[in-house]
Amino acid sequence: MSLRWDLLVALAALVALAALPVLGVSSALRDFLMFGMAYALLSMSLNLLIGTTGLVSFGHAMFFSLGAYAFGLAMQSGRFSIPVAFLFAVGLTAVVAAVIGAICVRLNEIYFAFLTLAIQMLLYNLVLAWVPLTGGDQGLMGGIPRPRFWGIDLADRTQLYWFCAVCFVACLTLLRQVTVSPFGATLRLIRDNATRAEFLGIDVFRAKLVAFVIAASIAGIGGILLALFVSGAYPNFGFWTTSGEAIFMIMMGGSHVFLGPVLGTVMLRVLNDLTVAYTEHTDMVLGIVILLFVFGFRKGVLDIIAERISDRRQAALRKG
Repeated sequence: MSLRWDLLVALAALVALAALPVLGVSSALRDFLMFGMAYALLSMSLNLLIGTTGLVSFGHAMFFSLGAYAFGLAMQSGRFSIPVAFLFAVGLTAVVAAVIGAICVRLNEIYFAFLTLAIQMLLYNLVLAWVPLTGGDQGLMGGIPRPRFWGIDLADRTQLYWFCAVCFVACLTLLRQVTVSPFGATLRLIRDNATRAEFLGIDVFRAKLVAFVIAASIAGIGGILLALFVSGAYPNFGFWTTSGEAIFMIMMGGSHVFLGPVLGTVMLRVLNDLTVAYTEHTDMVLGIVILLFVFGFRKGVLDIIAERISDRRQAALRKG
């Protein structure tokens, strides 16, 4: 029943997103949504680690960047169609994540967080140094080819938007199924008490590693969508600030409600666009807002709403 309901919700969301260009929304809003979909996949995948598994990664953007660069380089080689390059990029991201995760998930809390950050900065500097392959600080030059496949022309912005919407909804549906599955319950048990999980016979290392690879793969898909949107890949995709933005998105939207990071993504992107348009002190304004959430609310917006709803239901039950 849960799967059927989730699929119906996903289909309704996809229809709503796909209908926007038909309804005549502006190209600016369409581009904002494509940009937001890419970053929402980054924040949603990171929340599988933070909110569900209890692993705070400071280096998650490395997989976002890896997906973008792997896809861009595959397409620039001229040897791959878009679907094959897509699968290649996701597969490479998953393999790299398996190797990195096998090292990192053995560690707990702060050690895990800073090791992921250290590896991210290592890969970031590799991108800067490997100029013949990556273009260095200029990024992949010359754009990313978008040949037609299966009758789809991603050079057309409307069709590119639909492609991004399908990938976005499919990834959210997959993440939803992971979180509500028995495997998701296992991850939450590990988050709450890893020692008890081991006592119950759960292979904690393997469960964490699988979650790490799934999260990295979804982040890689987000990177692919962003690479298609901007027709390139750039070093800042994998800089530590991008990982920080994903954490801020989770903080603002909520880590315990499934779509919290999506709301946080929209909030941060809108706030960033407004501050850029109306003030030169973008970083200061963003810093104040983040401090407000950390010290004022201490929870994301959807977490607060869900808590209020739960309190009211419990109060109604006590009165009844």
